[in-house]
Amino acid sequence: MTGTRPAVRPARPFFSSGPCAKRPGWTPEALSGALLSRSHRSKPGKAKLKEAIDRTRQVLGIPDDYRIAIVPASDTGAVEMAMWSLLGPLPVDLFAWESFGEDWVTDAVKQLKLKDTRILKAGYGALPDLKQADPKHDIVFLWNGTTSGVRVPNGDWIADDRLGITICDATSAAFAMDLPWSKLDAVTFSWQKVLGGEAAHGMLLLSPNAVARLEAYTPHWPLPKIFRMTKGGKLNEGIFEGETINTPSMLALEDYLDALRWSEEVRGLKGLIARADANVAVIDRFVKKAGWLDFLAVDPATRSNTSVCLKIVDPWFAGLTPEAQAEAAKKIASLLEKEGVALDIGAYRAAPPGLRIWCGATVETSDLEALMPWLDWAWATIKNA
Repeated sequence: MTGTRPAVRPARPFFSSGPCAKRPGWTPEALSGALLSRSHRSKPGKAKLKEAIDRTRQVLGIPDDYRIAIVPASDTGAVEMAMWSLLGPLPVDLFAWESFGEDWVTDAVKQLKLKDTRILKAGYGALPDLKQADPKHDIVFLWNGTTSGVRVPNGDWIADDRLGITICDATSAAFAMDLPWSKLDAVTFSWQKVLGGEAAHGMLLLSPNAVARLEAYTPHWPLPKIFRMTKGGKLNEGIFEGETINTPSMLALEDYLDALRWSEEVRGLKGLIARADANVAVIDRFVKKAGWLDFLAVDPATRSNTSVCLKIVDPWFAGLTPEAQAEAAKKIASLLEKEGVALDIGAYRAAPPGLRIWCGATVETSDLEALMPWLDWAWATIKNA
């Protein structure tokens, strides 16, 4: 650790966990092909939307019999669309280990008021006992905890012969982690996460099991228009061909298409995962040497390669009051932002005090390497103030 200001700065100081960094080389010119001043229901409008669905399927390797829809309200809208439409006929296991998982618990228990639920929780840094999942129950969980940096290591805990369906919030995992599609029935993510797209749009992927549930089950609660995926008891196939329920932003759509094309240029999902893994490896090497930082995720097998959450473990920091710890962590993030070397890397407001550094594929490894000495500098500056 040194108090000497480093000489090298990241070329792009964008390490926010959402919206995330744009892909390398992005400029507003990337949006020049956007279909503006036209209806999204026009022939070329539908073609653009269908292209986004098809390229998503290709990059992620989504099975041909899974439906893909562009839906309102980002990942949150997609998750709630799935929960409101699919949950109810079976007991539900809800897994939560950070803030967004807690949100889905709230939706199920306090809003939908589902009576037959099991809530399996863990604190920040750990996972609940995933083996408690009952194959006779529906399951709601995150693949990656964006605010804790803790991800599920695999899908082995989900039964192949399950009776229930799985609803997986994968918004900071898609395009950076290898998702086992056969284990997942309703999968959601948003454009502004791993690929750095613009906000307000979500993606909802449905397995044949999820479609069968939609067509066989009608919830007893009212469904808003933006949640309705069936007509006359059958799936509204148009929604999964680009006929969005409400008006999408064609400008944001063009940005997502640009990110998908770039993903194809870097070898698709394998290339994206490799870039994210190389990024988190930079932080891993730094943490091993620094001594004052550690991963919030206790088990290395559960460490995220996108939303990397770090806790401060220095004895001096441990001796501070909780209020002083929170203030010290905020000062580190503020100092780095003031220097223009790292923007938006403070820990999530509900998480333990620390730092959260986005390491998804759109971040350059060289920028993370340049950032690491600045972390030491900021820590020394705050500690010795």
